[in-house]
Amino acid sequence: MRSLVLEDTRRLAWHEVPEPERRHEREAIVRPLAVATCDLDQPMIFGQTPFAMPVHLGHECVAEVVEGPERFAPGDRVVVPFQISCGCCERCRRGLTGSCATVAPLSMYGFGPLGGDWGGMLSDLALVPYADAMLVPLPDGVEPTVVPSAADNIADGWRAVAPALAEHPAAEVLVVGGLVRSVSLYAVDVALALGAASVTYVDTDAGRCAVAQELGATVVEGEPEPSLGAFPVTVDGTATPEGLVATLRLTDWGGRCTSLGQIAPSGSLPLFELYTRGVHLHLGRAMARPAIPAVLDLVAAGRLRPHLVTSATVAWDDAPQALLEPATKLVVHRASSEGERFA
Repeated sequence: MRSLVLEDTRRLAWHEVPEPERRHEREAIVRPLAVATCDLDQPMIFGQTPFAMPVHLGHECVAEVVEGPERFAPGDRVVVPFQISCGCCERCRRGLTGSCATVAPLSMYGFGPLGGDWGGMLSDLALVPYADAMLVPLPDGVEPTVVPSAADNIADGWRAVAPALAEHPAAEVLVVGGLVRSVSLYAVDVALALGAASVTYVDTDAGRCAVAQELGATVVEGEPEPSLGAFPVTVDGTATPEGLVATLRLTDWGGRCTSLGQIAPSGSLPLFELYTRGVHLHLGRAMARPAIPAVLDLVAAGRLRPHLVTSATVAWDDAPQALLEPATKLVVHRASSEGERFA
């Protein structure tokens, strides 16, 4: 079968690899139907991350079941979480599915040596080791091309605001966009769906600002300045230490700030300032699997609009070329086994 491999910076090719085989009853073999780029995929492709190559690409996926546990029938459409989780260990039971104790640390699809030997979803077939715990059925009426990012980036946007809005209902929310491109926009959408009084979106990119405005945010094109005021709930999507500090300084006394990602090895924080104001900072990876059902419910109800974040949709065989073109969110799709093609 074929799998799309990032061989080196800006060098993509289809490789022939062995087909996966089920080894025990909890496993499933799935056929990816719609795969989206994560906010880290194109930085990996362009050589802007420290991740080792080669990488079998793709980890945001809606697939159809080919063979699996009894609760799944062939042809069932499912979201495949990007992180590998058993669902049974103490960490998984606590919702820390991205830190499952049964598998090696950071086990996930589509990250090459960093994530382990799980392959990528831009493949003809993929193995899901704990399908009964991992797979989430796609709701009726939701097209696969709309929600492949539920496997990672939409769930990431959810965790950035949902816990904080549970603590601060109807709060005003600030989202600072940047290198974490699509997740910041999904956070805007989720915050408004969950009843935020308002969302202010700050970014230097005019295209992302336009999407945020369409989603319903008040947009400020530029840098996060102190004149914006203070917000009970803030989200840093800059992926830089400097951007995180700027966002923290816009977080109200007792407020909550979530950083969507950092790859810098170190950075300084205004610790005494944060201490005296009682700011809560969450810094860490998203735990995707627990958030996916809630995300899909909101999409099915028409309250989340991930299609507005998607910048391009291309056919499966066009993926190598399309991935070399910068995009906020690219979706690659193909026909189902019944021959249906998605809108």
